[in-house]
Amino acid sequence: MSRVSYIQDFTSWVNEFEFYHSVKVRFSETDMFGHLNNTVPFVYFEEARIEYFKNKGFMQEWVHPANETIPVVADLQCDYLKQVFFDEHLKVYVKAEKIGTSSVDIHYMAKRENGEVCFVGRGTIVQISKLTGKGVPWSDEMKDLLESDKVVSIS
Repeated sequence: MSRVSYIQDFTSWVNEFEFYHSVKVRFSETDMFGHLNNTVPFVYFEEARIEYFKNKGFMQEWVHPANETIPVVADLQCDYLKQVFFDEHLKVYVKAEKIGTSSVDIHYMAKRENGEVCFVGRGTIVQISKLTGKGVPWSDEMKDLLESDKVVSIS
């Protein structure tokens, strides 16, 4: 997969994903030809990323009013590999690819029911302080959760 710069070995990269969120392509998300609009994968990435962070236990803390930190998207990209159409069912996979001090490079992959990869993406998420707007380092526990396939119980 030479045209996607952040993927070195496509097969190995695909096999590293475990977490996914299912979506169904709605009519309102397509153009007049029935193709998925090119902006919609970013919405799917957001949905899947939120579910991923919920499963890690992060969202519950971030949305708590007394919590000082929030996640922000620093950059986001999508590479379209196959056409996607109205009424298709997709699994949008998410994984933490590279963990920095207060950032994490998140990778995404959308697959059809038959296993065919339709589009892929990546983006940097930074944990920042709501008060200062500056990066806040991940705790050791958060880093461990990002590096593993462990999930926390969702209440």
